[in-house]
Amino acid sequence: MNANKALWEKGDFTRLAETMRESGEALVAKLGITDGMDVLDLGCGDGTTAIPAARLGANVQGVDIARNLVEAGNARVKAEGLTNITFSEGDAIDLQGIADETFDLVVSIFGAMFAPKPFDVAKEMFRVVRRGGKIVMGNWIPGDPTLVAQILKVSSAYTPPPPEGFISPMLWGVEKDVTERFISAGALKENISFTRETFTFQAPFAPAIFLETFRNYYGPTMNAFEAAEKNGNAADLQHELEVLFESQNQSTDKNTTSIPATFLKVTVLR
Repeated sequence: MNANKALWEKGDFTRLAETMRESGEALVAKLGITDGMDVLDLGCGDGTTAIPAARLGANVQGVDIARNLVEAGNARVKAEGLTNITFSEGDAIDLQGIADETFDLVVSIFGAMFAPKPFDVAKEMFRVVRRGGKIVMGNWIPGDPTLVAQILKVSSAYTPPPPEGFISPMLWGVEKDVTERFISAGALKENISFTRETFTFQAPFAPAIFLETFRNYYGPTMNAFEAAEKNGNAADLQHELEVLFESQNQSTDKNTTSIPATFLKVTVLR
């Protein structure tokens, strides 16, 4: 089975996505989406950014490698009565069935960065966006002191080394690597720009419970705990992450969570 597909079908990312809705809507509101625009959301999950784009009047196609997330997204769409959005299974390294220059906007927020073969990902994103359109990615930044980068950093210390040839998804948070990939896909260097922005996780429960959401439902963290348990280090991993979550929480109410995380926003003009 496709290892990337297995990773994201593990657990239930929708439980984590529920804490991302507010920031997802805020991000989409700044993308300049207009009524009738054709939008692809790649690595869409259950629609954290795809559904807000459809609410703004765009014709949205959400693509994700995980079947359970596609099903959850379609259920959300049905519940809202939206008719201008569909979710389907697909792989960011090979967007089969999608013709060249189909979309005005291609969006991938913490999605396509986790696909293997990053040069193929950039090539596919650039291929399916129309001339005059744009690509927008949100990618976590390696070594960043905020939440997600630190979760992945801490977790990596408890997991076996990656297989030979593995390319870290965190390199999508390095400007020179992103530039190289999109130039290889056909973009002009002057049409690639970067900003650092903030995505805030909001939850109506304490940071310790938020950590349990990661431990029980987020594939990479689930794998880290499974590896740590085999080595008898699960309690150490739990402690490190508890300290991290508590220290990052900015809510004044100890029973709620508000944790900002910095990401690299990539914009590529076609």
